[in-house]
Amino acid sequence: MGLKITENMPELGVTKVNRTSDRELVVQRAFNAPARIVFEAWTRPDLFMRWWAPKSIGVPLLSCEMDVRTGGTYRIVFGQDVANSRAFFGKYLEVVPGSRLVWTNEEDPHGAVTTVTFQETGGKTLLTFKEVYPSKEALDEAFIGMEGGMPEQLEQLDALLNELCQS
Repeated sequence: MGLKITENMPELGVTKVNRTSDRELVVQRAFNAPARIVFEAWTRPDLFMRWWAPKSIGVPLLSCEMDVRTGGTYRIVFGQDVANSRAFFGKYLEVVPGSRLVWTNEEDPHGAVTTVTFQETGGKTLLTFKEVYPSKEALDEAFIGMEGGMPEQLEQLDALLNELCQS
């Protein structure tokens, strides 16, 4: 851990969660993996299901459908069973393979627009996850969960990437 990739990147294994304005949240983490593999982990349902749900909350992902193309849709369902589940869904506004994803979060009438970028430097990838909310109140409500859950999710992604890069 502790290795600094460049001046603009956080240390490997460190997740930074910051409010950059009243309506914007930015999360960054550097991974010891090429951007194409990090991108695959965000866009292949079989890989996404292995890391997205924070294990500490004890609520697994039941299903994940992704049509990863500009104009395509996604639907992710969490829960102990179908009767006690919650769906997250939206559409992809922009998809640039290996470098950028932008999607809507339509399950909430005050949902954010999410942008994830993948910047590779020397075989390592800086992931920047940015959400823009329609109001300060919507961000206030989301921030608590993101501040606690996102670092755990990205730790789980890190473990998956280590496994994928070794095989």
